[in-house]
Amino acid sequence: MAFKRDKKEEEDGGGNPFQNLDKTSVLQEARTFNDTPVNPRKCTHILTKILYLLNQGEQLGSTEATEVFFAMTKLFQSRDVVLRRMVYLGIKELSSLAEDVIIVTSSLTKDMTGQEDLYRAAAIRALCSITDATMLQTIERYMKQAIVERNSAVSSAALISSLHLTRVANDVVKRWVNEAQEAVNSDNMMVQYHGLGVLYHIRKSDRLAVTKMVAKLTRVSLKSPFAVCMLIRVVCKLLEEDGGEFADSPLFEFVESCLRHKSETVIYEAAHAIVNLKQTTQRELAPAVSVLQLFCSSPKPTLRFAAVRTLNKVAMSHPAAVTACNLDLENLITDTNRSIATLAITTLLKTGAESSVDRLMKQIASFVSEISDEFKIVVIQAIRALCLKFPRKHSVLMNFLSAMLRDEGGLEYKASIADTVITIIEENPDAKETGLAHLCEFIEDCEHTSLAVRILHLLGKEGPRTRQPSRYIRYIYNRVILENAVVRAAAVSAMAQFGAACPALLDNVQVLLARCQMDSDDEVRDRATYYYSILEKGDKQLNNLYILEPLQVSVPSLERALHQYTLHPSPEPFDISSVPVVSVNPVEDKPAVPAEGIVTPAPKVAVAREETFAEKLAAVPQLASLPGPLFRSSDPIQLTESETEYVVKCIKHSFPQHLVLQFECLNTLNDQLLERVRVQLEPSEGYQVVREVPCARLAYGEKESVYIVLKFPNQLPTSIGSFGATLKFMVKDFDPATGLPEGEEGYDDEYMLEDVEVTLADQIQKVSKANFAAAWDEAGEDGSGYCEL
Repeated sequence: MAFKRDKKEEEDGGGNPFQNLDKTSVLQEARTFNDTPVNPRKCTHILTKILYLLNQGEQLGSTEATEVFFAMTKLFQSRDVVLRRMVYLGIKELSSLAEDVIIVTSSLTKDMTGQEDLYRAAAIRALCSITDATMLQTIERYMKQAIVERNSAVSSAALISSLHLTRVANDVVKRWVNEAQEAVNSDNMMVQYHGLGVLYHIRKSDRLAVTKMVAKLTRVSLKSPFAVCMLIRVVCKLLEEDGGEFADSPLFEFVESCLRHKSETVIYEAAHAIVNLKQTTQRELAPAVSVLQLFCSSPKPTLRFAAVRTLNKVAMSHPAAVTACNLDLENLITDTNRSIATLAITTLLKTGAESSVDRLMKQIASFVSEISDEFKIVVIQAIRALCLKFPRKHSVLMNFLSAMLRDEGGLEYKASIADTVITIIEENPDAKETGLAHLCEFIEDCEHTSLAVRILHLLGKEGPRTRQPSRYIRYIYNRVILENAVVRAAAVSAMAQFGAACPALLDNVQVLLARCQMDSDDEVRDRATYYYSILEKGDKQLNNLYILEPLQVSVPSLERALHQYTLHPSPEPFDISSVPVVSVNPVEDKPAVPAEGIVTPAPKVAVAREETFAEKLAAVPQLASLPGPLFRSSDPIQLTESETEYVVKCIKHSFPQHLVLQFECLNTLNDQLLERVRVQLEPSEGYQVVREVPCARLAYGEKESVYIVLKFPNQLPTSIGSFGATLKFMVKDFDPATGLPEGEEGYDDEYMLEDVEVTLADQIQKVSKANFAAAWDEAGEDGSGYCEL
């Protein structure tokens, strides 16, 4: 569709004619739809504006959308083909916004069954967008006819619309299985592909039907490469569900045979499917890797990119399988497409030998400045893995990372480099001083506050343990002079750690802290005064408790406890032991980098399990009065098989004096309603049942909890034991159709559960000790004493 441009616009090189559209003026123009006779050219232009606004996220109210929709129905008077197709698009866009859209059903049905092929496909799409489950019955016959229509555009439109209709009337669409089967036998590529999609969607809940369909289709030669690609995906899903060995599977043989297909799309899909299957051996991967190796030398950039991206992913789990492709990958380092070059170099970093590291780093340096931050992060992640693989090469890799730190880049890019340097420091003691030196140089000119704070924290933690701690004091104090308040406060904390851990530096640190007490920011002054007063006493135990060791309690829980204390003042001082201890995760979550090179952000810090359960337990009135904070909550333990009629899990909550057993119960029988659900426990010697909290009602599909409170024995060894457990309840017959019990009376029943084991691990919480030597000294000269585990 061409629009007339004025001379000035042509001189400016064009532009977006709809850039400054105003919704109100466009809706005003829409009244033109009511004019007689209809002006097709003008109405088409106005409809284009409306569609543009909707696709740009402009919101139309229900009244506005309804007015435009009804005005648009007047345009069915025109026989202009372009205008009619624009009307269909308008109906689709407004169907979810306007009211009473079914008024155009008869007009769309007429166009759908008419002789004008240009109308039919678009009319089907528009009609299905306004059709609900009750109306579908009236057009079912027309949809079946359209699916088997000779016109491929009409047939494809009907098949795609059928897929969309499964969301509102899945049972009706299931009756079209014969028509979908006929579409699969079509000679048209797209019709065959869409037909297979509908057929699989109809049968996907029936494993046997899917298996039969796959067995039949793998024996014939589908003409559509898209249909073959979809069949490969269905086959791989079946293989994953079956598990076990793939070598003798006819399904795997089919996928492998697709590596010899005439279509490059199918060949790549088969190779991609094989390398993504779980539990594949190197022998099963070999044919797919060979195909990808051939694609690496293809003249088509898309094939080269697809091949190197997939090889990059294979290199993560089977680096030896990709080694044969190293020569082809090295040729791609100089590829004009920098995305391909980046993926090639990162793949080589994962598969190359230690002797090739220096050469690869020189090649990376030649083009790393030309690629985007996104791909630079991919390179950095590969360098991290390489440094952990070849620790002796840390100096070369550190120098490269240091050069990248000095380059321009955003926060995510710089944080990725800092993360890598920190990981290398933690994993390789020989690289510690080199890494800290590079980070010190970086914070001299770091514009990201969060990154500077993190590096200062690392310097305070690792710096005092180096051979020459004094060299880092200058960099830290520079931050006090030159940076904002947040960074200055972090620098004060880092300096205090040097003073507490290095007696030789104590006097100098105290002088610097005294200067910081005159800072303009309250937080900086408070920290400086706090640390100065502790260091002045010269007490190692105080230094360890309040400077070197991090706070061992959950900060959100501490905040809530302090808030409650201020709301309800007490003459007693606040007791920090009433706050739950925070657990330490053995593995920290780090940003994951998939093979495709897209960096996924690190997950948000999850709330500790104990905090979550503490809130839930506090909401149960019978448990709210339990003394002391929740110390530890265990992972859920299955007490029944997952396929049984009643599924029960047990979670053990340890308090200072009590053990709370939470039994999560799930009723999987839709014809039973359970009432007065409880667990009868046979506690081991020393335990005393204090309280039981039964569940009044457990309907089908609902998950409810039963609680039992026990008092711990006086002696720790006797707290380890095994409890017999039986689920007891009253059963009432239930009618799933009406959702009501069939009678008032029920009968008592019980269900045996697995024994509940209570171990010492349920009473231990792992905490962090930053300075273990100082913590050990506190335990006493003879090595005995009380220490948090």
